[in-house]
Amino acid sequence: MRVYEAIVKGLEGIGVQAAFGGAGENAAGLMLALKHSQHIRPIITRHEQAASFMACGYAMYTNRLGFCFATAGPGAFNLFSGLAVAMSDSYPVLAVSGYANMEWRGWGSLNETSGLNRTPDSQAMFAATTKKSFLLTDIADTCDVLEEAVNTAFEGRPGPVHIHVPENLTHRGVEVTNFRPIELDVRPVLPDPARVAQIAAVLADALAQRKRIVALVGFGAVRSGAGPEVQRLIERFQIPLLTTLDGKGIVSEGHPLAVGVFADSGHSSAWKAFREADVVLCVGNSLNQHATFNYRADLFENKLLIHVNISEGEFHKAYRADHTLLSDARPAMATLADELERLVGDIPAVEVDGQDYEARTIHHLPGKIHPGELAQSIGRMLPPGGVLLADAGAHLAWLGYYVELEQGQNFRKAGSFGPMAGHVNGAIGLKVAHPDRTVVVGCGDGCYSLSGFELMTAVEHDIPVIWVIFNDGEFKLIKLFQLVTYAESGLVEFQNPDFAAYARACGADGYQVETLEEFEEAFRTALASGRPSLIDARITRWAVPHYSPSPDGVIDGLVESVEARFRD
Repeated sequence: MRVYEAIVKGLEGIGVQAAFGGAGENAAGLMLALKHSQHIRPIITRHEQAASFMACGYAMYTNRLGFCFATAGPGAFNLFSGLAVAMSDSYPVLAVSGYANMEWRGWGSLNETSGLNRTPDSQAMFAATTKKSFLLTDIADTCDVLEEAVNTAFEGRPGPVHIHVPENLTHRGVEVTNFRPIELDVRPVLPDPARVAQIAAVLADALAQRKRIVALVGFGAVRSGAGPEVQRLIERFQIPLLTTLDGKGIVSEGHPLAVGVFADSGHSSAWKAFREADVVLCVGNSLNQHATFNYRADLFENKLLIHVNISEGEFHKAYRADHTLLSDARPAMATLADELERLVGDIPAVEVDGQDYEARTIHHLPGKIHPGELAQSIGRMLPPGGVLLADAGAHLAWLGYYVELEQGQNFRKAGSFGPMAGHVNGAIGLKVAHPDRTVVVGCGDGCYSLSGFELMTAVEHDIPVIWVIFNDGEFKLIKLFQLVTYAESGLVEFQNPDFAAYARACGADGYQVETLEEFEEAFRTALASGRPSLIDARITRWAVPHYSPSPDGVIDGLVESVEARFRD
């Protein structure tokens, strides 16, 4: 068989069911191999960047490999944004791209990226945005390289990998004569029993002394499927639960021990519980910028930090924990609860200030829909098992703050790399992976305008995602940053088309709404339709998201900011 036929057959054998890519001559053989596949659904996107985002969405809540592809040169380079997302957000993704004829290296042939004679160096660039990048030079190595690549994607902390396939390996008569099935041999990252016993003893002693313990849980626990284990731990040992934005829904946010989101745009109840805590059990959380109030130096002052993570590297960043446990979150929580069970007797019920500690009052302002009320409606109407994605922007803060998830629902923000439009497109891949789950994207008008043309891809392939555009005609977060930092704003306003009319022109359902009642009617219709749907929600410009630069609260945070400005 030919090289791309072998790659497709190998991917079929490990359960890959979708491929997202861009058309091109160097990928032509791969496109034909996918056409004839009985197991992999090929989706050709309007832009390769979208394909890389879709591969991330496909891998987001599965244990399957996200797969994207592109032709050589500029098509391949368009994959970088999605691969960077997969790297920062821990998605197992394989990218395959074409590569110019090896016999012509250094001659400046079309799409050459050898790094020779003023050509770009794609090997260096892909190596910088993946766990490992491969250049396939001998067709006899096809299965060996593919097997190493996919195992690298899954091992330890998951992430992206990449394979270059030179044009000369796709020529007629050049064949893989030694094909063999690809084997996934990925060992789970299990906790060291001695470390578990040590941490359990620390927690048992804290419980005996009536010290205040909180669990701070992130996306790593969600991805691990550790929800039942986390719930068992907090209920049995009466530990209040705080989450990051991406940890929302690990346990129902209405649970008596759930006290909200701990982040700079989080809940006062979570800030209060954290301030009062003596011990912080951090699970599947990278302690990144917005979850630590810009890496606040005194965040864990006078607190004992226990950090559970699948990656050793997470223990050596901004904060050094008192105790670390290298493990996937699910087995870590299960074994820790078992060990604590041996050491701890009955625990009296604790009283926590839940999310009602903060009124979260919405003040009606001039203009159109208040984005906080829009977020509340989305959360209230999101079906069981629904997934809500938030792209980069102010709408992310509104959704994270006002939406309350039930167990089984998920929320995902733009991750550490944080591209605009990552989830506008990633949602399509997510829906392909989970056809039975409702997938809703909350996005800004700026985000949607970057790559909303993939709506045509969703229509063509009958992928019923719902996009809700928070439309105010400006880059809200950039404007707020400018005003706070420079006391003026500029170049942040823009004109939008009629998004609803555009959606209908693409063959999707489109709605333009200017009141909350109109939105809820449109959203209800979109949920029931089973069709790609876009809701253009006209929101007021006057609302500002809940935010504090300090976990001590909004007022204290403002005072700190003013003091810092005077010191500067």
